[in-house]
Amino acid sequence: MIPSPAWQERASFKGKAFVYLLRSSKGRFYLGWTTDIKRRLGEHNSGGSLYTRSRGPWELVSYEAFSSIEDAKERERTVKKNPRMFKLLKKRALATLRVSAALQQNMQVMG
Repeated sequence: MIPSPAWQERASFKGKAFVYLLRSSKGRFYLGWTTDIKRRLGEHNSGGSLYTRSRGPWELVSYEAFSSIEDAKERERTVKKNPRMFKLLKKRALATLRVSAALQQNMQVMG
């Protein structure tokens, strides 16, 4: 997955479908697929999903782009069925976020 803290600024994404990883303010994670990440995140944060409704607010921590909806659905199923894979995915995304935050902090200090 490619973490992207500044995803809101990107006007277009490559690919037709995405598998995304969200993290709640309560420390929970949610993995899903969509064709529109911005819209879907808004739905999760406005109560449009049964699981995420009472567990938010949510933030995007990473995503993967796929050329087809079928590929995205298959990736989501594979990760959800394999707890070890899901754990590694979360661990990698959080590590990348920490590195990104540290780089941003260094840039501000130097800046």
